[in-house]
This record gives sequence, structure tokens and C-alpha cells, in this order.
Amino acid sequence: MEDDMPTFILTINWTDQGIRAVRDAPKRSQAARELAKKVGVEIKQIYLTSGEHDLLVIAEAPLGDHVTKFALAIGSLGNVRTRTSRAWTEPEWTQLMSELP
Repeated sequence: MEDDMPTFILTINWTDQGIRAVRDAPKRSQAARELAKKVGVEIKQIYLTSGEHDLLVIAEAPLGDHVTKFALAIGSLGNVRTRTSRAWTEPEWTQLMSELP
């Protein structure tokens, strides 16, 4: 199994407030990266997406609690709503499955 920190995927949608100020999204993105660092989260990538969600964030953190703090903090600003999933790499999930009883 890899020794990397756990990976989390956040799907993000803009609120009415967030889309009205969408031109500020690059500044908000940079502020989010700084906030993430403060709570122990490393943002690896931020993607603008089409379809069901507006943004996709790939992040790493030692614990899900760190990501929860991050999601609550950015959500409380009123520009986005988040959903968070824990992701396992192929080597990680292969190892998990090899350990099934």
C-alpha cells in the first residue's frame, strides 16, 4: 500500500451568490488554497467542470476531519456548496480487497 496521504474528491457547486460573483472565482480559489493549508489540507488540483457540478477539487489530508473543516469553512462563506468523497488509488483498493476475510 502506498504511504501517501489519503485522497479526497470534493464536488462543488456555486450558490446564487457565488455565480453572481463568478469573475472573482480565481481569487476565491487562491484564498481556498491558503485556507486549506491552515487546516491541514493540500489541494492538488481544481478543475472547472461541465455537467452536474461546477468544480472538482482533488485534495490530500491526513484525516477526513481536516477536509471536513475545510469544506465547512468554505461553505460558510456562502459562495459554494460542497460534497466530499474519500478516494482510494488502485494500489490502495487492491490492497484493501486482498485483505478481505
